[in-house]
Amino acid sequence: MIPFSPPRIDQKIIDEVVATLKSGWITTGPKTKLFEKKLSAYNGNKATLCLNSATAGLEIMLRWFGVKEGDEVIVPAYTYSATANVCMHVGAKIVLVDVNPDDFNISVKAIEKAITAKTKVIMPVDFGGLPCDMDEINALVNRADIKSKFSAHTEEQRKLGRILVLADSAHSIGAFYKGKHTGALCDVAVFSFHAVKNLTTAEGGAIALNLPAPFDNEEIYKALCIKTLHGQNKDALAKTQKGGWRYDIVEPGYKCNMMDLQAAIGLVELERYDSENLVRRKEIVDQYNATLSKYAWAELPVHGTKDKTSSYHLYPLRINGITETQRDEIINLIFEQEVSVNVHFIPLPLLSFYKGIGYDMKNYPVAFNNYFREITLPLYFNLTDENVKTILNAVVQSVESILK
Repeated sequence: MIPFSPPRIDQKIIDEVVATLKSGWITTGPKTKLFEKKLSAYNGNKATLCLNSATAGLEIMLRWFGVKEGDEVIVPAYTYSATANVCMHVGAKIVLVDVNPDDFNISVKAIEKAITAKTKVIMPVDFGGLPCDMDEINALVNRADIKSKFSAHTEEQRKLGRILVLADSAHSIGAFYKGKHTGALCDVAVFSFHAVKNLTTAEGGAIALNLPAPFDNEEIYKALCIKTLHGQNKDALAKTQKGGWRYDIVEPGYKCNMMDLQAAIGLVELERYDSENLVRRKEIVDQYNATLSKYAWAELPVHGTKDKTSSYHLYPLRINGITETQRDEIINLIFEQEVSVNVHFIPLPLLSFYKGIGYDMKNYPVAFNNYFREITLPLYFNLTDENVKTILNAVVQSVESILK
């Protein structure tokens, strides 16, 4: 069986993890701090905080901005549940909007229609690694008529004076938009380093801070370090310094720090990310495109435009002229040929919880049209050219056996 998305764990990573285990320091420490600095340099943003997940990063930023019950957060209907779940955690109302028909990303026109005086945050999602229309989103939140609607209730909200753009960039580290990496495109971007992501730390994530003046991103970084470690004003490494045992708890914080064991993996992954990982992922995408472009039923995913270059995280193939039932049958046939595929994602209004609180799929027709005919093909560094041929043969045969 060709697996769907295994991590790249080779001897170099194993050696770094073993060295960290032997170092005597395995929790948050020097490697995590080094990883944060290297991520900031790579992405071109002002400060970076590494955590145990992207989900934690999104929720912490909502809490930092003071989002609470009665506030609204705009989220695309086509995303993984984590994007919306964190809004529920802070008590906000999730305002779902539809996506673009071509690239799965949030529709800027739909965002504009959804903004009210209660809107505090917009959470665009870089689906599959392709950046959203960030210039248009940034221009929208800075428009005088939109800013005039904004109602600030906290110091941070008053200082920003507008809706916060908090990008769910879980898929898009390494992607470019108009010459900039995704970590430097808006107020805050949050990356995922989960096991299936392009750049993994097994589990993990990072907040890329890029807030405008008068915010001091380094000061925000320091405040977030406290907030994400129980509200404790010193981390474990600082407490080991001579005479540094005494600490204080300055707020009832959370526990979501990244460990040096995770950062050790991330440092190796980041070092070779552009030269190896992204190169191979693009090669695989090009091979898929070369074969599938010959078939009228294949709607190829968008991995680049004049302004955008994807991180090639997913290959979301859409198949023209099929029903959802047929899509599911095609998936089963592909699996019968020893190839693992997936679907990204089941839109939020189709999931029991979100359906149960009133979200209706019929209100998001583009998201549904993208979803019911989508099959995600394997895309990862260790796929061989022979694997790619096997995958393509399985897909073509399975689709054509259903469409005949």
